[in-house]
Amino acid sequence: MINPKTLLPIESSSEGLNAVQPKEKKDLVMVNLGPSHPATHGTLRVLCALDGESIVSAVTEIGYLHRGFEKDCEVHTFQQCIPYTDRLNYVSAIMNNVGFCKTVEKMMNIQVPERAIYLRVITCELNRIIDHLVCAGANLVDIGALTNFWYSFNVREKVYNILEKLCGARLTSSYTRIGGLSRDVYPAFGEEVTAVLKEIRKGVLDVQKLISKNRIFLDRTKDVCVISKEKAIAYGWTGPTLRACGVEYDLRKAEPYYHYADFKFDVPVGSRGDVYDRIFVRFLEIEESIHIIEQALRKLPDGPVMTGDKRVALPPKQQTYGNIEGLMNHFKIIMHGICPEPGVIYDATEAANGELGFTIVADGSKNPYRIKCRPPCFMNFAVFHEMIEGAMIADAVANLGSINIIAGELDR
Repeated sequence: MINPKTLLPIESSSEGLNAVQPKEKKDLVMVNLGPSHPATHGTLRVLCALDGESIVSAVTEIGYLHRGFEKDCEVHTFQQCIPYTDRLNYVSAIMNNVGFCKTVEKMMNIQVPERAIYLRVITCELNRIIDHLVCAGANLVDIGALTNFWYSFNVREKVYNILEKLCGARLTSSYTRIGGLSRDVYPAFGEEVTAVLKEIRKGVLDVQKLISKNRIFLDRTKDVCVISKEKAIAYGWTGPTLRACGVEYDLRKAEPYYHYADFKFDVPVGSRGDVYDRIFVRFLEIEESIHIIEQALRKLPDGPVMTGDKRVALPPKQQTYGNIEGLMNHFKIIMHGICPEPGVIYDATEAANGELGFTIVADGSKNPYRIKCRPPCFMNFAVFHEMIEGAMIADAVANLGSINIIAGELDR
């Protein structure tokens, strides 16, 4: 139980709090923003001390949605961990699949086939797009702009139709495998992706037409909950929220992987680090992701989508049923699991919200000895209470949507 008195420290860095005299402090009202509040989107709780509509001080709680990702992985095999990664940032699940598998592949020095690499890029960038559409669409709803929600969510559903055809699931896909992918794309995949990209462009343009000169939107977002680039870096921010502060940092450029160095795309940055910049950086990133997907589709090579490395790859059915070597290989992977050599590895990818990293400690068994996830949401929410102190309740709601907290990834 949080003691409300802890909201009012004598030595506080908040200018708003220091401006309140002891006599006035008695009149502050304690209000829970969340967890059962439509603007918090999950289990978040923010205990606010209010002076009228202004937030004098705040304490945040991350809630209890999560199912214990790290500990669950430690009692399951490496391959069985993949469905758990889906449930981190479930808005862009394939990006989590890829981040985890990429880390294990780095640990085991496994070469993923070129076709699988390009398909990972395409599906990850599609997931980045739908993640940004959810973030911007829900954020605009939170500040009263309902119409925009449909322009963003209608095209998002069409992307989910493609993902459902691709891997049989819409939200939590488990599409990736250690060493490649669960299956190749269907014949019309390229044409359908190209068609939906055109619709996404139109949907994003429609939203921008509605809000870019809207006085209410501008008043609700410009110079609201500003964070400096220095503070954002100090708190470990990455991804669109950091770039909105004017820091041009993107792992796809800074530490290129999966041929990102060969793709032509820009890294959008903001100038103020306010709610407005955080929304529009994501809109601009959607266009850049479209560019990457179009290039990847043109360069998509033929070939297998799964490595032939027998340490991780199940043999074809005919080999399993037709010869003793295939049967033994199948038996070893199913019964004994994937067993990396003992060691420690860290690897990261540029997920929709920023740097998604996994530290894996292997002891030579089929289960990870330890797994630690570095979720970008956790760092974003760490500074939320400072961002809203001195702002109004309505500003806190707009700000929460702009940093795109996904409860499944945040809660530890």
